[in-house]
Amino acid sequence: MSAPSTPETSAIGNRASLDRKTLERTGKPRTYLGMAWRRFRHNKLAMTGLFVVVLMIVLALSAGLISEYVTKYTPEDQSLRDKFAGFNESGYLLGSDELGRDTATRLVYGARVSLAVAGLAVVAAITIGAILGVVAGYYGGWIDTVLMIPTLFLLLLVASMFRLEAIQLALVIAAVSWVTLSRLVRGEVMSVKGRDYVEAARVVGVPDRRIMWRHILPNVTPVLIVWASLTIPGLILTEAALSYLGLGVQPPTPSWGNMLSQAQLSYTQSILVVLLPGLAMYITVFAINLVGNGLRDALDPRLTE
Repeated sequence: MSAPSTPETSAIGNRASLDRKTLERTGKPRTYLGMAWRRFRHNKLAMTGLFVVVLMIVLALSAGLISEYVTKYTPEDQSLRDKFAGFNESGYLLGSDELGRDTATRLVYGARVSLAVAGLAVVAAITIGAILGVVAGYYGGWIDTVLMIPTLFLLLLVASMFRLEAIQLALVIAAVSWVTLSRLVRGEVMSVKGRDYVEAARVVGVPDRRIMWRHILPNVTPVLIVWASLTIPGLILTEAALSYLGLGVQPPTPSWGNMLSQAQLSYTQSILVVLLPGLAMYITVFAINLVGNGLRDALDPRLTE
């Protein structure tokens, strides 16, 4: 007598059938990452978002070259005679701000700071959150309780008491952000650690450390990837908000947040000083959200082609 069919067994059967067809057609078995990439690149919105994100990263990394060969200005160059210049007026490609500084130059340097802060923060948060989440989920008990204590208010107090550079700001944001990721990883680990292959490894005497990092962590990696792609936009906005409030990156170092903060006193004289950094931030955050949604769908093991 055959076992009753369930949605899970049907999905497994569908995937097995697709894997057999792929093997017959190409001679190579279909891998999980291969299927995920195939689904992702068929998502036109996600690919468009990826193109925009890569473009923003290239512009940020090329800020020095753009300053030297395109705009001919540094972020600190100022001329009060040329303040609030319009597009391509007096040699300013995107105009100038209230101090006569080239807006295009400050935008690309601001992109470097804002994206670097968000990127460093998410890498640090993943490192801390993944390690502590795996340990908390695997062992539980008092370790679980201690590691899940939130530190948001303490870290915001630290940010308000000290003037932070870009790297310090990234680490403060990461120290706040890892708690959410750690909870997600903990939940996944608690689900994975009871599976047959983990029990089999434990029975044959595999050390706990090897089980956690070689058998459990790879299975929660999709959670880390999706979390990172969906969190980076929030971290960019967090940096902008802190800089806007004067708790983040301080002038004359440009970031999109402090550019908006400085523009609040002069936007009536030139809307460009608000529009351009705000638009750059909006486009970048929207594009990363598209990539994050695409990755979430592509890495969902319940989806079949």
